[in-house]
Amino acid sequence: MLKIIPLPAFNDNYIWLLQSGAHAVVVDPGDANVVAAYCQRQQLQLSAILITHCHGDHIGGVEELQQRYGCPVYAPAHPALKSTTRPVSDNDRIAITQPEISFKVLSLPGHTAEHMGYYAAGMLFCGDTLFACGCGRIFDGTARQLHQSLQKLAHLPPDTRIYCSHEYTLANQRFALTVEPDNLALQQRHRRDQALRDANQPTLPSTLADELASNPFLRCDNARIQQAVQRYCGHTLTDSEQVFAELRCWKDTFR
Repeated sequence: MLKIIPLPAFNDNYIWLLQSGAHAVVVDPGDANVVAAYCQRQQLQLSAILITHCHGDHIGGVEELQQRYGCPVYAPAHPALKSTTRPVSDNDRIAITQPEISFKVLSLPGHTAEHMGYYAAGMLFCGDTLFACGCGRIFDGTARQLHQSLQKLAHLPPDTRIYCSHEYTLANQRFALTVEPDNLALQQRHRRDQALRDANQPTLPSTLADELASNPFLRCDNARIQQAVQRYCGHTLTDSEQVFAELRCWKDTFR
């Protein structure tokens, strides 16, 4: 049976570890010590490392873990990803035997230009592209790219479980409630997730169905969201891509 373990790291990162029997796969290990300590306690052999993008809090532990376990490193092509042994691109398939799991690689530029996601058996490991009730900041990608990447994810099955890399949920929900205060699904979700955090529990994974009901960045064609964004920016927006770009700018300055 496959278990998915959130390993907290730094201030708000989750390193996702997929475990079955004596083997494991890890996604975005920014801290090698966190992963190695867990594997040692559970007597696990690391079979593979998956990397979504090149930021240090996602790759900081890769070299040490690769040397320690001798496992393959699947990652997008980028000069910062020096430990990569298996470069990946859009629509690639990754088959891992222990634990037995197959991933489809999804190109998700926007947060960074090279960003990838990994989809398998109703699970999406999306790094910093899609967050619970939010999305990533734009670094060396573009707003258009990020909007298109999110729309690609919006077409996955609604019961897809979303394993993103940060516990940003409550802050994202405060912003989402500012944009769309009358959204009942969002209000209910915020109460549920506040209770989880009060109990020191993760709010993740979410589901795509949750995001489609309450994440404003996936719903830029919604009339209420469009009206709120136009009030914020002070001019008419003619399509959902423009709405998304202004919404992302609004979130960047939201306190």
